[in-house]
Amino acid sequence: MSRKRILRFVPRLWNETIESHRRNVRDAILDTTAALVDEHGLRSVTMSQIAEETGIGRATLYKYFGDVEAVLLAWHEREIAAHLRQLAEIRDQAGTPGDRLRSVLEAYALIAHESHGHDDAALEAVLHRGKHLPRTQQQVHRMLKELIGQAAASAEARSDVSPDELATYCLHAVSAAGRLPNKAAARRLVAVTLGGLRPPPSTG
Repeated sequence: MSRKRILRFVPRLWNETIESHRRNVRDAILDTTAALVDEHGLRSVTMSQIAEETGIGRATLYKYFGDVEAVLLAWHEREIAAHLRQLAEIRDQAGTPGDRLRSVLEAYALIAHESHGHDDAALEAVLHRGKHLPRTQQQVHRMLKELIGQAAASAEARSDVSPDELATYCLHAVSAAGRLPNKAAARRLVAVTLGGLRPPPSTG
């Protein structure tokens, strides 16, 4: 290999290594902060504590985030992205449109149930200030609208109401799973929601 080719190859490897290291440090900060807040509450966690528990210097921490709230918003955005990937994988599984719609709604209900288990009101307030939430709801709405349209085309869902309206209904109904006491109740809510999507009885 010529010297010129080596010089082109090494910087690329170096840049990839640096980026990988930064991602690892960032993920460690997010995971540590989420665990500390879950254990102690938002108002009890400091940047010094995060740096110490993560095993990095405060100066390094401040290169990534300006304060605890910024860390939490980044953590929440990462969690939401993972949830969207999970829903997309379920949507793309084999089965009838009705089966896939039911699976996506159940997964979304369980996510909503598990994501609202915070007792810290300050934490809830911070997480709901995230600008990523409206975008996420729009993405889930589009996914449900598509699935409902497909289910209506195969007579597995009602066609007398537009898929757009039914997707809005589903999104708001299933989001209530966050206030339910357990997963069984969340699944019952999905069953009730699906009942509202069934085709109306024929009057012929």
